[in-house]
Amino acid sequence: MKFFVFTKKQLLTLTTLIGIFLLTFAWNLIQINTKSIPTFSDDLNDFMEAIQKLPKKEEKVAYLTFDDGPSLSVTPKILEILKEEDIKATFFVIGKSVEAHPEIVRQAYAEGHYIANHSYTHNAYFLYQSAKNFQNEIRKTDEAIGKAIGEKDYCAHLFRFPTGYMTPTYQKEKKEAVKLLKEMEYAYIDWNALNNDSIKKCTNYELMQTFKKTTKNKNTLIVLMHDTRDVNDSSKVLKESIEMLKAEGYEFKNFYDIVEEYF
Repeated sequence: MKFFVFTKKQLLTLTTLIGIFLLTFAWNLIQINTKSIPTFSDDLNDFMEAIQKLPKKEEKVAYLTFDDGPSLSVTPKILEILKEEDIKATFFVIGKSVEAHPEIVRQAYAEGHYIANHSYTHNAYFLYQSAKNFQNEIRKTDEAIGKAIGEKDYCAHLFRFPTGYMTPTYQKEKKEAVKLLKEMEYAYIDWNALNNDSIKKCTNYELMQTFKKTTKNKNTLIVLMHDTRDVNDSSKVLKESIEMLKAEGYEFKNFYDIVEEYF
């Protein structure tokens, strides 16, 4: 049997080489194990992308959304119809209106509807005046919703720009606002179908004609209506709108299905 005798210098070199080998092996193992684990940033990007891609999906799904409420005059009527039809919708609420009618928001939330953020004042000039104003409007609305539904630190994660992102006004400010939304773990969504209930005074027939025109030959629908009667009262055509969509084979969803996947 032969024995190897190492000098101190040889032992030091050997020990160093073994140490380097073990460290390299451990580092590679960590890289392999963590490569498939998404960071929250990845999840947030995926969430934002999923929201933006909704209108392009091939599924026949309708997301009913109602802006600018809650209001005493219209929101309860809409909630009653949605309950009768067993449909869950999404309400893009204004913070100051939530503070005025917290009981309506509480009812909508309890009945399974998604409560999303539509700014605190709906005042575009003030909203886009500064990053601070924009962020405060989001936070104040989330706080109002949280207080109304009894959920501390509520975050809607979903925002709709007053007058929409696609409209030409304040385009530069909106692009900057999208970055702020991402920092706040938010995505935004517009719409691809509507009845023009907030544009001009219309008859119920005219509202339905616009609705039929804007939904024609589309699969996934993001439907814009309003639960106020500042111009028109969409509760008067809601049942007919739902019946039309059902007859055309649409399934109804709200944004819980997507948001809960990421948060």
